Amino acid sequence: MTSSEISPDARKARGAKAAAAATAPDPLRWWALAVIALAQLVVLLDGTIVNIALPSAQADLRMGDGSRQWVISAYALALGGLLLLGGFLVDAVGRRRAFVLGLLGFAAASAAGGSASEPAVLFAARAGQGAFAALLAPATLSLVMTTFTDPRERRRAFAVFGTVSGIGSALGLILGGLLTEYLNWRWCMYINVPLALGAALAGMRVLRPGGGGRTVRLDVIGVLLGCSGLTAVVHGFGAAEQHGWSSPGVLGVLAAGGLLVALFAVRQRRVSHPLVPPRIVGDRQRAGALGVAALGHAATFGLLLFLTYYLQAVLGYSAVAAGAAFLPLTVGMTAGVTLATRLAGRLAPGTVIVPGLLLAASGVVLLTRLDPGSAYVSQVLPALLPTGFGLGCASMTAMTVATGGVAARDAGRAAALFTTAQQVGGAVGATVLNTVAVGAAGGHLAAHLSAAARVEAAVRQFTVALWAVAGVLLVAALLAAAVLCRPAAANGGVSRIAAAARPEG
Repeated sequence: MTSSEISPDARKARGAKAAAAATAPDPLRWWALAVIALAQLVVLLDGTIVNIALPSAQADLRMGDGSRQWVISAYALALGGLLLLGGFLVDAVGRRRAFVLGLLGFAAASAAGGSASEPAVLFAARAGQGAFAALLAPATLSLVMTTFTDPRERRRAFAVFGTVSGIGSALGLILGGLLTEYLNWRWCMYINVPLALGAALAGMRVLRPGGGGRTVRLDVIGVLLGCSGLTAVVHGFGAAEQHGWSSPGVLGVLAAGGLLVALFAVRQRRVSHPLVPPRIVGDRQRAGALGVAALGHAATFGLLLFLTYYLQAVLGYSAVAAGAAFLPLTVGMTAGVTLATRLAGRLAPGTVIVPGLLLAASGVVLLTRLDPGSAYVSQVLPALLPTGFGLGCASMTAMTVATGGVAARDAGRAAALFTTAQQVGGAVGATVLNTVAVGAAGGHLAAHLSAAARVEAAVRQFTVALWAVAGVLLVAALLAAAVLCRPAAANGGVSRIAAAARPEG
């Protein structure tokens, strides 16, 4: 029977069947989530795994003190500066293709870094890791957004994704300590190769193709403005820690970065093919969620930084023991993510985020009471559990709102925008908080040179810095209370993206 002989009713039935097949749940979606979670873990591990290995790498490669920070900074600069471009590419070339390319590139850069024979090679490899992570990070989150179209299933998927996001940094500290202590620092790079290659091969099998296939013109000027602006901001704050806030070079880089970001924002409203469409950032609640994500990540980075220093420098923990000491924080985060997932769509986002941030702030305040003789079980552990729980509730809900309500064609850019807020917030927050801590104890260290006085100064730094972390969490809570507590938001986030995120036909 030819197509012309098919009755209108039969054609309609075929069309309905095809539409139903296109929107049917992916039978491999839970396997896909496992692969996506593994890829997300690879990206997060490298944010912290090299930190503990840095002293060994510095000695092995004869790296100078003035350049060693580039092992960390090269990754952060490439990731933070290229995320917006990465989100655009995810939507342009397709989510699965971007996912696989990101993993393959990340594996290659990791292999190059592990075999580095001189510092410049390691710096370049870390920058390569960051560049491919900037493609991989928005690909993973957008895949979760579009693979799970049922609101209830998406909440469960976001819970898994949020849990992995919560444990990634802490696990990086533990794994970095184990690999460095029992193998050598190079395995902190090599470990990514089998993980990334395995995830790429599995992704080609279980991930459904989606996105891409459209002719989208790249706004080259917008890319240059946005990427260079974000890179300058991240680099400027990082340089401030080394050269001081009054350094003309630091002030010049920060001013240039701010100007470039402002020009980028103006251009996005005037071009026909923006890198970040105004329709994504125009929603008031999404903007508030992005602000909460940035502030929350700043507080989290600061907490990890100062608590790691306290455990090792004051209590004398080894690198492995210090990493393991963060496990209760991870347990708390997992419980908070689980609760926030169950409450998604039932309550306004602010009614979950505000109490979560206040609980996290109260846990941080408890940590300010620590001294050189504090016991971990009775004084540190009881503070880590509520802190982690509150951060888990807040971060999960902010991610849901920030990535919700966007069409599938914009999923990559929405995911990139959320990750950019986290990365820039974390980089800026850690630097500012560390500056506050150093300034608080600088005079104390100069006046007392004994070992006991240095420990006392370290505790003073820790205490002042954690009060500042608590203050950042309170500011985030005020922002959430002002923007995210409207009753209309109760149906936002996960529940309002079911239709928007259906796979493209």
